[in-house]
Amino acid sequence: MNEFRPGRFQVLPTIIKNLLIINVLFFVAQNTIATQLNIPMDNLFALHTWKSPLFRPWQLVSHLFLHSDIMHIFGNMFGLWMFGSVLENLWGSKRFLTFYVICGLGAALLHLIFLNIEISHLTNEYLDIVALHTSGKSGATQAMLAFVNHHHIMLNSDDILTFLRANPDNHEVGGQLLDVLSEYYKMKINTPTIGASGAVFGVLAAFVYLFPNTYLYLYFFFPVKAKWAGLAYFAYELFFAVRASAGDNVARWAHVGGAIVGLILVITWNKTNKQNFY
Repeated sequence: MNEFRPGRFQVLPTIIKNLLIINVLFFVAQNTIATQLNIPMDNLFALHTWKSPLFRPWQLVSHLFLHSDIMHIFGNMFGLWMFGSVLENLWGSKRFLTFYVICGLGAALLHLIFLNIEISHLTNEYLDIVALHTSGKSGATQAMLAFVNHHHIMLNSDDILTFLRANPDNHEVGGQLLDVLSEYYKMKINTPTIGASGAVFGVLAAFVYLFPNTYLYLYFFFPVKAKWAGLAYFAYELFFAVRASAGDNVARWAHVGGAIVGLILVITWNKTNKQNFY
């Protein structure tokens, strides 16, 4: 099956319609009710690393329905509708929903694995600094300054850094810097992950696998076959996931994980029937 040729095609099939409604309702709640009533929706429903005190098992699914801003939700929902509608028409509602949830879970788990590795390194660095400072041993200030540089921590003022470079044995000012590092550490381990992107990447991967020669129109004008667009997009996400550049707040490994899970699933399901999944 190289190109998609619709037969009895529903523009807005059941599961796609309900996913769009649920995501929009969550987004409205995030920006109205939750804000006014001071309900911490990110703490409750966003995905957190299992090292965080905010982690809850249901977040593996609930984070799929939260989005940061209008462009975030629009991009994900547009991709879900564009590619997911085709798959739901092809497979049926029950199988598509199963596929979507599995892709979302797979994306979340891969993201958590790499996030846990990153947090583990951060935790070890932080605890070493705390131990040095608490014991009063020399080298605590140098370790804190190195931590600041390594993690690109922005301070309200450089006065503390300037003073400690000149007076590395000042325990009181060192304690002030340690308080800043403690806040940074808490912020990092409690950083939430939100969005349906991982599951949507799984949907995109399945579409590309089934309809590789279907033309997509980039920016609505430039035709490119789905297989080339999909490979380029996956390579882009994988590159930045491996690079893990500072300041990148996109969950790249979730995107990669969703695509990998989606591809494995569609290949597995399609082993016995090369045309469809009926």
